[in-house]
Amino acid sequence: MRRRLILPTIPLALAGLLLTGCAVTGLTTTGSDTSSSSGDATSTAAQVTVDSDLDATAVLAADDEATVVADDDWTADDAVEITLSGSTAEASGDGVEVSGSTVTIGAAGVYRLSGDLDGAVVVAAPDDAQVVLILDGVDIANTAGAAISVTTADDVVISLADGSQNTMSDASSYDDAAAANAAIYADADLTLTGSGSLDVTGNGNDGIASTDDLAITSGTITVDAADDALRGKDALVISGGTLDLTAGGDALKSDDDEDATRGYVWISDGTVSATSGDDGISAATDAVVTGGTVTLRAQGPADAGSKGISAGVVVAIGGGTVDVTATDDGLHSDGSIGITGGTVTVAAGEDGAHAANTLDVAAGSLTIAESTEGLEATDILIRGGETVVTSSDDGLNGSGDAGSGSTAGGGGGGMSDTGETITISGGTLTVDAGGDGIDSNGSVTVTGGDIVVWGPTMQGNGALDSNGGFSVSGGTLLAVGSAGMAETPDADAAQAWIAATISGSAGDEIEITDADGTVIASATAAKQFETVVFSSSEVAAAGTYTVTVAGESVEVTAGEAIAGGMGGGGMGGPGEMGQPGDRSGAPSDGGENS
Repeated sequence: MRRRLILPTIPLALAGLLLTGCAVTGLTTTGSDTSSSSGDATSTAAQVTVDSDLDATAVLAADDEATVVADDDWTADDAVEITLSGSTAEASGDGVEVSGSTVTIGAAGVYRLSGDLDGAVVVAAPDDAQVVLILDGVDIANTAGAAISVTTADDVVISLADGSQNTMSDASSYDDAAAANAAIYADADLTLTGSGSLDVTGNGNDGIASTDDLAITSGTITVDAADDALRGKDALVISGGTLDLTAGGDALKSDDDEDATRGYVWISDGTVSATSGDDGISAATDAVVTGGTVTLRAQGPADAGSKGISAGVVVAIGGGTVDVTATDDGLHSDGSIGITGGTVTVAAGEDGAHAANTLDVAAGSLTIAESTEGLEATDILIRGGETVVTSSDDGLNGSGDAGSGSTAGGGGGGMSDTGETITISGGTLTVDAGGDGIDSNGSVTVTGGDIVVWGPTMQGNGALDSNGGFSVSGGTLLAVGSAGMAETPDADAAQAWIAATISGSAGDEIEITDADGTVIASATAAKQFETVVFSSSEVAAAGTYTVTVAGESVEVTAGEAIAGGMGGGGMGGPGEMGQPGDRSGAPSDGGENS
C-alpha cells in the first residue's frame, strides 16, 4: 500500500470567503476575515492522515516508467517494402519470409507494408530487436487468428503513414490456450504512432493488446472489440492521438496485479472517446489522467458493476477534461482518489466518486451531476478547487471500514463515532442531496472553504449529520434542509453559527441580517426547506440575527438550538429543530451511513 503521512497543522486564519455575487455556490456573504469569531482564532486544526502520493506526478514517479519508442529513434529511409496481395506478399529486401498468406518478419529493421492480405503478419525477431512496421494503406483480415502478432522482439512500433487508411480484423473466436488473442497482439513493448488512421475490429477478444507496455503517441485509431479495446498488461500510456473505442469489456485496461509499479493506465494528451460494457478505464494499480480530453461511457447493465474509472490503488487526476457516465461508480478506487487539477464531470448510477481509503480534492473542478451517493470514502478532504455534488442519497458520505456498530436510538449525534473523517479546508463546495448533505460516521471538520448544502426535503435525513461531532473554525457554511433530522455544528465550535426553523420553497431568497440590519449572507433556495444553518466570521458568539424567507422572519441567537433542540453537535431527532411535536416524514434511520 502507498506511504502515508501526517499533514502539517493548518492555521485557522484562512482567506477565502465568497465574494459578493459569487455564482459557484449561490451564496453571497460580506466581509473577508475568516478568522474565528469565537474561541482562539490562532489555534490550529486537527491533523489529518492522508496518502502522501495522491498527486498525479507523485503517483507516476512511484510507477515503473513505460517503454515508448520516439519517432526520432528510427528512420524510414531504408525501409524494406512489403506489398500485400490477397493471399500472398512480396518483399524488396531481407528479413521477410512469405509462406502462403503468412508474412513473417524475422529481423530488426523498418518495414513498410501496403496492400491487402487475407492472412497474418507475424513478427518473430530476436529478443533484442527493434522492429518498425509502417502501415501505408493496409487491410489485413485473418479469420484464423490475429491480423498482426508479435511473438518475439524487444520493441515494436506500428507507424501510420501520413494520409493512409489502415484496417485490421481477426478471428471470431479464440481457443482458451491461444497465446495471441487480439486483432493486434504483441508479446513485447508496442508503440503506435503516425498521422494516418487505423481501424481495428477485435472479433474474437481484444482489439490491441500487449503483454508488456502499450503506448499510443499519435494517429487516428478506432477500435471495436468483443472484449477489451486496448490492453497493456504492464502499462497503457496515451500521450496523443484521437481514439474512438467500443468494447464489450473494458475500454482501456492494464492488468498486471503482481508488480506494484506496473498495471497502470496514464493519459497525458490526446482525445479519447470510449463506450464499454464494463469499465471505461480499468487499472490493476493506478489510473492517472494529466491531460487530454477523455469521454467514458461505461454502459453495462446495472448489475454488471460498470465503472467509469476503476483502480486497485490510486485514481489520480491532475489535468485534462474527463467526462464520465457509468451505470455503477463514476470514479472508483480500492485505495484512494486524488484530484489536483483538470475538469471532471460524472454521472453515475451508484457513487459519483468512491474510495476505500482517502478521497482528496485539492484543486481543479469536480462536478458530480448525477449519483446515488456523491463522494464516499473513509476520509474525505476538500482542500481547494470547485466541487459540485448532486445525489439522490448522501452528498458527502464519510463511511468505511474504520469501525461499525452504533448505539440505539437518537439522531446522528446518538450514533457511535467509528473514525471516518470529512475535512474541508478550502475551495468551494455545493451539495444538492436527496439524503444527508454532509454525513460522516465519524467527525466533520471545517477550517475553511465556502460551503452550501441544499439538503433533503424528507424528514429522515439532514443537511448535516455526524456521529463524532461537527467542528467549524473557519470558512463559510450554509446548510439548508428538512427539520426532522437537522443538526448544527458543535456547541463549542471555534466559529459561531446560527440555526433557524423557517420554511421556504425553491426560488425563495434566504437573507440573514445582523442586529444592525446589515445583510451578512443571502442565497436563492434550490429546493423546499424547513431549516437554515449558517456559520461564518461575520457571526459573533451570542449575537442576535434575523433570518428572512419570502417576507417571513425569525430572530435567532448564535449558538442556540431551537424548538427543543440539543444545541451544538446535533439538534436531535424528529421534532427537535422543527415545530414542537412535528414528527412528519419517513422514520429516521438514526443517522447510520451506508
